[in-house]
Amino acid sequence: MLLYCMPTRRLDLFPARVVRFLALILPGLAVLWSGFTPCFPAERGASPLELRIAEVKDERPRIVAFGNSLTAGLGVRSQESYPAELQRLLDAAGYRYRVVNAGVSGDTTAGGLRRVPWVLNGRPDIVILELGGNDGLRGLSIEETKANLDRIIERLRDSGALVVLAGMKLPPNYGRDYTSRFEAIYQALARKHGVPLIPFFLEGVAAQAQFNQPDGIHPTADGYRIIAANVLNAIESFLKK
Repeated sequence: MLLYCMPTRRLDLFPARVVRFLALILPGLAVLWSGFTPCFPAERGASPLELRIAEVKDERPRIVAFGNSLTAGLGVRSQESYPAELQRLLDAAGYRYRVVNAGVSGDTTAGGLRRVPWVLNGRPDIVILELGGNDGLRGLSIEETKANLDRIIERLRDSGALVVLAGMKLPPNYGRDYTSRFEAIYQALARKHGVPLIPFFLEGVAAQAQFNQPDGIHPTADGYRIIAANVLNAIESFLKK
């Protein structure tokens, strides 16, 4: 790997015996390194390059968890995020799927719309779409949030992926009119596109102190386990062993 990454004009800086030594050992190191390549992770967001590399090693159908910090697992270890926990549940139940964590902290629906081509590069079979919470917390336009989600769902479905829409709710201090209109986005889009809906992504976790970090927004590891179980319940009828 070092020889491939090093500009060729710089090789003359190494004594000939060092170059010969590297040429002998690097193929072996490459084999050893391949043994440490993650099975693909649900543990973190991955780059398109990582997606292509993983495809060589893992041809299981892909479930992409597409969302913001609630998907990325902000505040917990990567292996404690809900996509990582979902992967463990699937493995234990005998479902041969690979879960990809495409969560980006702070992402809005506008940011998610820009990331759709990246998600589609991974050729997902199922996409769990969890976006909109940051729009609501920032008080962004309901119409704009709905339009962005509408376009995201359309583009994902056009690719042949099954989209599972995760609904969100807002704290009551945002006002009854805004919160009710915000929550209605998800029901309306699920009906329009005929996609499965998780009515509330944080069901059983929100407002439960023992399942939330001190910010009261992001779940703890225990909270993410509950979310993963809820997600599995929502998608299990679409899975094949």
